[in-house]
Amino acid sequence: MRKIFFVTLLGLIFFTQFTQVNAAPKWQELAKRIESTVNEAVEIYKTGDGHAAKDKINDAYYGIYEKEGLEGSLRVTVSGKAVGVTEYQFYKVKKAMLAGASLEEVQAEAKTLIEMVNDNVEAMSGAHGDEGGWASFFPAFLILIREGLEAILVLVAIIAYLKKSGNEKFLDTVYNAMIAAIIFSFITAYLFATIFESTAAGAGREVLEGATALFAVFVLLATSAWLGGKADAKVWKNYIQGMVDKSMTTGKAKALALAAFLAVYREGAEVILFYQALFNNTATDVDMIWYGFGAGCVVIAALFFAMQHGVLRIPLKPFFLFTSVLMYLLAVTFAGGGIRELQEGGVFAQTQIESIPIPTIDVLGIYPTVETFGVQVALLVVGIAAILYRKRQAAVVNS
Repeated sequence: MRKIFFVTLLGLIFFTQFTQVNAAPKWQELAKRIESTVNEAVEIYKTGDGHAAKDKINDAYYGIYEKEGLEGSLRVTVSGKAVGVTEYQFYKVKKAMLAGASLEEVQAEAKTLIEMVNDNVEAMSGAHGDEGGWASFFPAFLILIREGLEAILVLVAIIAYLKKSGNEKFLDTVYNAMIAAIIFSFITAYLFATIFESTAAGAGREVLEGATALFAVFVLLATSAWLGGKADAKVWKNYIQGMVDKSMTTGKAKALALAAFLAVYREGAEVILFYQALFNNTATDVDMIWYGFGAGCVVIAALFFAMQHGVLRIPLKPFFLFTSVLMYLLAVTFAGGGIRELQEGGVFAQTQIESIPIPTIDVLGIYPTVETFGVQVALLVVGIAAILYRKRQAAVVNS
């Protein structure tokens, strides 16, 4: 794990070298830029060009709200719900423009959006102050914790399985996959930050993150089914008998390495881009960002150590059930987050659920839209049905 930390640290040092040449706007300035851009979009809409007006709203969203780090800082200092509501308002403005709504309706939606952004920035300033060092520390610390937790859960399950089943020789494969994911994260973030400067790049980033998450869902579901199958009585007996004589196949090891790669890569590029924005928007508190990063690394390492040793204490047969369920729940989480990213990238529509008070919980991938929450509910139903079916089959075999 030490070499992974040093790869991350060196990469961040390199990455921040080219971010420091940029200006250092304050969050209030970003809010003013968003307001100005949204007003420009309304003026364009007055000419009858709804598509051009929608593109200008995308400039405000992808080019300022996301790229300059306002979204990420709001998410960790205010709330994920506030960000979700504001992002949905961006969507509503664009939807009204494309639908050819009346000028009064578009102006009303745009005014609501501007008010939301200003209220969010004011709430963020009130949370930690606008100038104090903690305003730089907390986002740096919380972003690393929030984005790293999902990856840690996947890595803990994979590494614990390899150790528990006597396949430590494949640990290097998993570690190498993690390092490769970190390197690819830096490359991806560098491309989006320095080469692809257009609005389309912002949407492309969301689509890439969403597609990666959904691909990870399929890998995690397959891994969950494979591990869960070990809990069957006959399969368990055969596994125990063959554990000494037959080690894990190279193909299975590569599948686990792929799961590790996707878990780290999915979060890595986003973390780096968030940190880039933090550096760009901090004129004097650069040290506090590094302190936040260091504190986050310590907490992540402590969580990783505690979880791994806790999982390793689980008896072998229950361990397979535990890791199988964990992988499946992570797949559910990734599914919600992946679809959300694709919604932000404009691939899927957003249908807000207003009849049921569904909270926004980023770490679980829960968002109050039909598309995200519906898929998660469907996956949970399928998972419960699979467990009941497996229990019934086991009862028939053992009867």
